[in-house]
Amino acid sequence: MISTGLARQLRDAGLRWKPGSGDRFQIDHSEFDAEVFTVSELTVEAHEYPTGTVLGFNGTTEWALDSVDVADALWLPQEDQLRDLLRVAFRSLERHDDGYTVVIELDGDSRGFNSVSAPEAYGLALLAVLERVSA
Repeated sequence: MISTGLARQLRDAGLRWKPGSGDRFQIDHSEFDAEVFTVSELTVEAHEYPTGTVLGFNGTTEWALDSVDVADALWLPQEDQLRDLLRVAFRSLERHDDGYTVVIELDGDSRGFNSVSAPEAYGLALLAVLERVSA
């Protein structure tokens, strides 16, 4: 799983989320920093309304939450989702003794992004792509 900090950077760089079953997220308020939720028809379900998407908490007794606007949620994309978002820019994932390197092609050049975890390396590569697109 990627870090909260990288998830915020990705969101701020323009990554948009359409919630789907299995997606992980945090509520983007400090009192929920340690809590990770999963969208599931059994517990947390995305409801589409004309006014926007709301994440409904179904059958939860331990939380005083009914729903939260998707704008107040911070998506924590998984490794496969990050790889898919890189699309044709993705070249390879390399394993090293101290972590991982994701290699992408950006503006005709190969660039590597290193991290101790594969998802974080993918996230750093995607951040570079998003920042390039928005520049």
